[in-house]
Amino acid sequence: MKHIPRKRFGQNFLTDQQVLHDIIRSINPQPDDAMVEIGPGLAAMTRLLLGSLNHLHVVELDRDLVARLQKHFDPARLTVHSADALQFDFGSIPVPEGKKLRVVGNLPYNISSPLLFHLAQIAGQVQDQHFMLQKEVVERMVAEPGGKEYGRLSVMLQWRYYMELLFVVPPTAFDPPPRVDSAIVRMIPLEKPLACDETRLEQVVTKAFSQRRKVIRNCLAGMFTENDLIDAGVDPQSRPETVPVAQFVALANRLV
Repeated sequence: MKHIPRKRFGQNFLTDQQVLHDIIRSINPQPDDAMVEIGPGLAAMTRLLLGSLNHLHVVELDRDLVARLQKHFDPARLTVHSADALQFDFGSIPVPEGKKLRVVGNLPYNISSPLLFHLAQIAGQVQDQHFMLQKEVVERMVAEPGGKEYGRLSVMLQWRYYMELLFVVPPTAFDPPPRVDSAIVRMIPLEKPLACDETRLEQVVTKAFSQRRKVIRNCLAGMFTENDLIDAGVDPQSRPETVPVAQFVALANRLV
């Protein structure tokens, strides 16, 4: 029975075989990898992953798709978690000693940013992440200081991850086609991210980019003095989008 994509779940199923094989090559799954796929949908990528993996975990919210997966796959090789990825405890997936979790998925555009921050909480337990996301979101994730794409998402994720836009995927690769281009991003957690309290960094970055057209001295007025900015290596006359991650961390570490 044909599954009708559901807008409320942000379902756009990847059907282009060439793109699917390009993604699998980028992921390079190995038999003993501990891997979880978010939003397997109609299992186009799931099948290809299982061509290399001994076992795969998937997290799926749509109960009809959960039933479909459970019907068509051997539970000895595929563990289906019927859950909302935003609430799911990815740290609960069993990982062999000496291994770290690998996370992959075609993420629904409507929950991509909160899901990335949810996964960031277990970054220390993760080997890498490969995701399909809206191209505009990936460009913001990997943006360097100085461009209009550089902002809160860039800083908060680059503090934890090395990230790379691998390639762009056109709307024609999906059913139904989305209205935007997509892109594949590789995220590798940094072994030693700069020491910082996440809540303080979030406060500084959010306030800084809430008025990004102003100079940072004015954006952060009431939080830091001009001398605080200078001591952290930040030019008070600079705009937020020109301030590197390390300087935002230095400011957060000055926040009392």
